[in-house]
Amino acid sequence: MQENSKVVLVVENDKFLANAYRIKCQNEDFEVLVASDGNEALRILEEKTPNVILLDLVMPNKDGFEFMAEVNKDPELKKIPILITSNLEQEEDVKKAMSMGAKDYVIKSDTPLEEILEKIRQYL
Repeated sequence: MQENSKVVLVVENDKFLANAYRIKCQNEDFEVLVASDGNEALRILEEKTPNVILLDLVMPNKDGFEFMAEVNKDPELKKIPILITSNLEQEEDVKKAMSMGAKDYVIKSDTPLEEILEKIRQYL
């Protein structure tokens, strides 16, 4: 991996949304890895360490909270900034995600892609 390459891992089971994130990030010259659930994301992390993770919470197999619990067991992976993109608006979900180490939490139905991209840039 080149020193200046910026790698974003998108963990999102909505294929349309995952593709939209991928295209937006690639337009910024970011390398984009896409996983449709927490298990797939963990497999990707065995191969490559991204600079930032965009994480949905509601997914099949292994959800975002379970994924974060796994990441938190590894001191190196725990350092990767995680940006939650979810439609879970309940305060307890937001608090739980933030207490598990998420750096930011956006409600994806209320947040334009450009704003999410800006948040990604902040953590790169």
